[in-house]
Amino acid sequence: MPPPADIVKVAIEWPGAFPKLMEIDQKKPLSAIIKEVCEGWNLPNPETFALQNADSTNFYITEKNRNNIKNGSILRLTTSAAQVAQQLHERIQSSSMDMKLDALKDLANSSRDITFAQEFINLDGISLLTQMVESGTERYQKLQKIMKPCFGDLLSFTLTAFVELMDHGIVSWDTFSLAFIKKIASYVCKSAMDTAVLQRSLAILESMVLNSQDLYQKVAQEITIGQLIPHLQGTDQDIQTYTIAVINALFLKSPEEKRQVQTKVTQCFKQLRSIILSNVIRSNKPINDEMAHQLYVLQVLTFNLLEDRMMTKMDPQDQAQRDIIFELRRIAFDVECESNNSGSIEKRKSMYTRDYKKLGFINHVNPAVDFTQIPPGMLALDNMLYFARHHQDAYIRIVLENSSREDKHECPFGRSSIELTKMLCEILKVGELPSENCHDFHPMFFTHDRSFEEFFCICIQLLNKTWKEMRATSEDFNKVMQVVKEQITRALTIKPNSLDQFKSRLQNLSYTEILKLRQSERMNQEDFQSRPILELREKIQPEIMELIKQQRLNRLCEGTCFRKISSRRRQDKFWYCRLSPNHKVLHYGDLEESPQGEVPHDSLQDKLPVADIKAVVTGKDCPHMKEKGALKQNKEVLELAFSVLYESDEYLNFIAPDKHEYCVWTDGLNALLGKEMTSEFTRSDMDTLLNMEMKLRLLDLENIQIPEVPPPIPKEPSNYDFVYDCN
Repeated sequence: MPPPADIVKVAIEWPGAFPKLMEIDQKKPLSAIIKEVCEGWNLPNPETFALQNADSTNFYITEKNRNNIKNGSILRLTTSAAQVAQQLHERIQSSSMDMKLDALKDLANSSRDITFAQEFINLDGISLLTQMVESGTERYQKLQKIMKPCFGDLLSFTLTAFVELMDHGIVSWDTFSLAFIKKIASYVCKSAMDTAVLQRSLAILESMVLNSQDLYQKVAQEITIGQLIPHLQGTDQDIQTYTIAVINALFLKSPEEKRQVQTKVTQCFKQLRSIILSNVIRSNKPINDEMAHQLYVLQVLTFNLLEDRMMTKMDPQDQAQRDIIFELRRIAFDVECESNNSGSIEKRKSMYTRDYKKLGFINHVNPAVDFTQIPPGMLALDNMLYFARHHQDAYIRIVLENSSREDKHECPFGRSSIELTKMLCEILKVGELPSENCHDFHPMFFTHDRSFEEFFCICIQLLNKTWKEMRATSEDFNKVMQVVKEQITRALTIKPNSLDQFKSRLQNLSYTEILKLRQSERMNQEDFQSRPILELREKIQPEIMELIKQQRLNRLCEGTCFRKISSRRRQDKFWYCRLSPNHKVLHYGDLEESPQGEVPHDSLQDKLPVADIKAVVTGKDCPHMKEKGALKQNKEVLELAFSVLYESDEYLNFIAPDKHEYCVWTDGLNALLGKEMTSEFTRSDMDTLLNMEMKLRLLDLENIQIPEVPPPIPKEPSNYDFVYDCN
């Protein structure tokens, strides 16, 4: 007879004693279980003890998390969180430097546990740490020259403990004084500062800015971009990452008017671009994921400066804006400004209309109307003027080349520029907020102060080249734009290091090459439409679905490392989950770091029987998405979240590392529950495998026309006296 579900068998350790094997009744109060354990070892005052996981986390067992105890778990009897918090609270106020240092080190390690953190915070521990930062360390400032390493460690452990405690979200960031902010900012502004102290100080400033509008104002008054730049010029990539994160946070949360923020970000980017390019992007060290994310955020913020112009319509009555169009005409045709008396008004209007037609505007009489469409609004006109002024020869060549062609074969520069600008804004997602997990930054956009305009100049020349290669007419305009978009997106996938490298890649992606690529892809995705073929596809589809199901379950058996989302992205915590080979149990457990190889089975202490799983929920229905308000608005994280419901209200919450793993796990879990696999990954696999299987089965029918209807059945023979001569 199997043991009751509420009974778990565990081992409990106590220093200096043999581990005790015992059964824990989950229905009994935790205090009663601790009392029973203490009595077994003749320990008085059981109320001062607690149970703790004996793994690397050392997290306390509480009434809230006790259901996570599984059969075979190893626990440790230890001093209660309240007692430890009280002891550490007293020890960190010791007059002995060595005792204070040891206490702060223990505090930094213990503060990762929310149970301990709550007890320490209840003792007003956060205030004690801030007071130590504000004034307590002043007593040791005079001794820095003698004991500088000790002072650095003291401050480092203090700030680490502070960061860990604040990470639990128990205390509001709005409660901190200006003196504390000034002290943290002073550590960032000092030229020679301990690396660990600098890291924590930058992390604290970033969290202050992101979590409190009031603190943003105070932080912005204490630090400037100029004071942060020296940290980017060093060789420590973690410091560089934290520094860029603070800069991004300052711009993301700026309460100033949009135009003021744009000016600040523009000046900042010009100031930072070359430093980031030489010290980060082109350094000898590979760029890690967090640095890539921060560079991506900075890239998004700089491109979002274009949103204002992109969404601004041209005012046909604004003379300054009309003068830009006159400037385009003057540069293209080398026309001197006509005097008011040169010819009649009708003659001048006719001449303007002719030139505006050559320039490729849709409205020849009043081209200002072309720029009333948003997007791209005035941004298109800005790009055209930049191209005309900074790449004058190419601009004049394109305009004159097309004005000498037949009307139907000319590539309209004005219309092309407007549509191209709109396309580039779509490709670069101008105006969208940065996503939480994206690392998609492009090094070439950090090589020029006017990278978007230069990007446009390369692409408008590509468009004109592709137009000629396609021998397009005005009716083919949309087809040409589709080809150009494909050329640009394919060139961007290789992440060119410079604009010249991007241009070279485009040279190799001619219209002929695009046709070859399309043909190759079409052959790989060819779909036969005749009825016999469709019937064959339908017949073999269940076999393919079963094959996909087995692949998903095999992947679940290999397991995946998942990241625990916290407010501080860089100090990631991980856990691992895998399916047992017999497909009956999910094994999972916490990890200190992302594993490099296979995770041994004995390190995954927790188990969840597949038979206990009630349902799989995704996205907004997940409990951990409902709990975290900040993540609610993050579309990308929502798309990677799923949860397993078991028992009554118990959940196992996941956030997949990427879309591929999300599809694998949701498919595999649905397959275990006997439900349909509906992910886009399954559809893609089904199409690929079906097409391959179809081609293999139809190899002998190459170049044979498959009829739409079956051939007629022949007439019956006159008799059935068939004779087979087997000799």
